[in-house]
Amino acid sequence: MELDYNKTFIHNFIVNVLDGAFFGFALGFASFVTLLPLFVSTMTNSAILIGLIPAVHTVGWQFPQLLIANHVSKQKKFLPLVLWLTIHERLPFLGLALTAWFLPIIGVKIGLIFTFIMLIWQGLGGGFTASAWQAMISKIIPGERRGTFLGTQASASSLLGALGAVLSGLTLERFTHPINFSLCFIFACIPMVFSFIFVAQTREEESIPIEPKNQQHVFRHKLRDILRNDMNFRWFLIIRMLSQVATMGFAFYTVYAVRNYGMNVGLAGLMTGILMATQIVANPIMGWIGDRLGHRIVMGAGVLAASISTVLASFATHISWFYIIYILAGIANVALWTISMTMTLEFGSESDRPAYIGLANTLISPIAILAPLLGGWLADNTGYPITFRISAVAGLLTVLVLLIKLRNTRRVVEDYSWQIASK
Repeated sequence: MELDYNKTFIHNFIVNVLDGAFFGFALGFASFVTLLPLFVSTMTNSAILIGLIPAVHTVGWQFPQLLIANHVSKQKKFLPLVLWLTIHERLPFLGLALTAWFLPIIGVKIGLIFTFIMLIWQGLGGGFTASAWQAMISKIIPGERRGTFLGTQASASSLLGALGAVLSGLTLERFTHPINFSLCFIFACIPMVFSFIFVAQTREEESIPIEPKNQQHVFRHKLRDILRNDMNFRWFLIIRMLSQVATMGFAFYTVYAVRNYGMNVGLAGLMTGILMATQIVANPIMGWIGDRLGHRIVMGAGVLAASISTVLASFATHISWFYIIYILAGIANVALWTISMTMTLEFGSESDRPAYIGLANTLISPIAILAPLLGGWLADNTGYPITFRISAVAGLLTVLVLLIKLRNTRRVVEDYSWQIASK
């Protein structure tokens, strides 16, 4: 049995890393940080609309998770639900390709409307998928290896994503607008298909549903009890909310560098590659360290990197500064994505996990949409440097709360389990 378990674990580890790798390859061609803001900036000068791009993606990913959490908790197997829902985070890239292709015909106003419809569809598709996917990962990957797995998956995603970013930069340079953007979105669709094929190979045993059917009121009581009784989780939510403000300046780096330092589209693609290359190295290292020393300290280091990145952006005097700015942003992204997700999966028992996953994401979605709107408003009215400096202050506050108030999530779970066992 041990041999069978090990073979299943290794198989699931490999196919899900490959799923993430090809998904990242796709996003390298259609980055929410560089290419999509650049595409929208060809249709509007509004910093608010440009700042909405990563916000729509983030909020779309976060907001629906609590809405579907109860449904997820009733599944014997999570994979079928994952496969059905993930279609809706992949198809919108084909819609973006068509929007860019027909942009000269439909005009920039209609183009903007279609672009944001596709972005909202993609974000919500990712959000509805995310709850089931995270529950599946927490089921098939042992807790002591989740940081390593998520770090390895994210690293593979960044590796192929960096390649996609370089290829997208070449595509933008060699083809005329808007065909160049349309081709980037089309190229993003191809690895999405391979990503889907790999995740479909996941081996998952059937299990007894966590929640019985027709027990919505029981689930609501569980959510209320978690928020009322788990003080450490409440601090975790506050930290995640603050971190949205700490990183709101990231969305404006590319546009700011293009407008103020003459960054061309090729260099913009290179910067995306640097961002992803940093994440290639940082993801497995930070995940591995977190598995052994605790993810709280690792997350704190990542948020500190975010603050330094935004401080440098606000005082930059030359385009060369942005190499280190993007490197630090890459480290911060690892902390606020891979490490944050790993920490979320450490809260509560297996039966409580869909509820924790939903709460940890849905409750921070309002600030996730408000933060970039604030950043865009500040950028339009006071300039980009002020946006970056406010992000830096929020980052330092996040680090203080994290180090002073938050306990190591794994230790809390282990202590809780020990108390239950001793009763």
